[in-house]
Amino acid sequence: MSRAQARSSRQGRAGIRDVAAAAGVSITTVSDALNGKGRLPDTTRRHVREVADRLGYRPSAAARTLRTGKSGLIGLTVTTYGDEPFTFTEFAYFAEMARAATSAALARGYALVILPATSRRSPADIWSNVALDGTVVIDPSDHDPVVTELVRQGLPVVSDGRPAGTLPVTAWVDNDHEAAVLGLLDHLAEAGARRIGLLTGTSTDTYTRLSTEAYLNWCKRVGQDPVYEAYPAHDPCAGAVAADRLLARPDRPDAVYGLFDPNGTDLLAAARRYGLRVPDDLLLVCCSESTVYASTEPPITTLSLKPRRIGTAVVQLLIDAIEGIDSDRPVQQVIPTDLIVRTSSQRRPPRTTVSPPRSPRHP
Repeated sequence: MSRAQARSSRQGRAGIRDVAAAAGVSITTVSDALNGKGRLPDTTRRHVREVADRLGYRPSAAARTLRTGKSGLIGLTVTTYGDEPFTFTEFAYFAEMARAATSAALARGYALVILPATSRRSPADIWSNVALDGTVVIDPSDHDPVVTELVRQGLPVVSDGRPAGTLPVTAWVDNDHEAAVLGLLDHLAEAGARRIGLLTGTSTDTYTRLSTEAYLNWCKRVGQDPVYEAYPAHDPCAGAVAADRLLARPDRPDAVYGLFDPNGTDLLAAARRYGLRVPDDLLLVCCSESTVYASTEPPITTLSLKPRRIGTAVVQLLIDAIEGIDSDRPVQQVIPTDLIVRTSSQRRPPRTTVSPPRSPRHP
């Protein structure tokens, strides 16, 4: 055991001086290596981090605040859906994304603060109550007032979702929603669908807009009249009503894609009310990270947007911006999606009855 390890063992916690002594470098080099700063060789950074991990060194948040003027807190919010605070962590996508973002933040010495957003109060009133170093905003809407206010305060903002128009975010991470929607519509058409419908939202975030535009473009390409219903996505009751309206139409679709998490169960319930069998009479796909769809009757095909990868990526970009790190990460990242095909989008071929051979007739 080295003297640095012995001293840290006696004191209960290794300090930056212990790491410097054990690594054979200066305190400044340790600080730069652990904070991603300075012009250090990669071998030196790795060596210092390995020593810090071996000694169990953790930077003091209080010391960092005094040294840098930063709080070590980053925010996470959804600002798009409705006037009331949107309990977004109840939905699987946001819960998975927030878990990954929390882990990524802690790995770099930051804590994640999940904050509600509401239009009933000024964004300045809400966000000035917490000393944040930067914020992740999920699905910002056109001219998002929270993003505008945070940028006005000089805070870096990274969005989960491409910002619309000229919204001044520092960086963004998103999926290729056009390619994802076109791919799943082709999947439904190959399964035998002839009139594909859409459940979409009324909000102005790019996920909703790009997904809806992709559907309309696909309809134009294949010569199908669009069949869709839009509803406020933050209202689960409205989603059930919209699913019912879609299946009650005289031009009822024989397949439906739902953009939001509850749409799969809403459409399945509506299909049962109208006596439609899934997948025989109606094919279903919805965008969701929920594992519940693997055990519905029948299991429902889902589109995964990979929220864990997105949560990790947005936090890395945000902390890079906070710390002024010129990393090789692109400030606009596109994460691939995954269509998880289950029974609801696989139409069974028609049954063919084969009669047993008859005995020849005798005159």
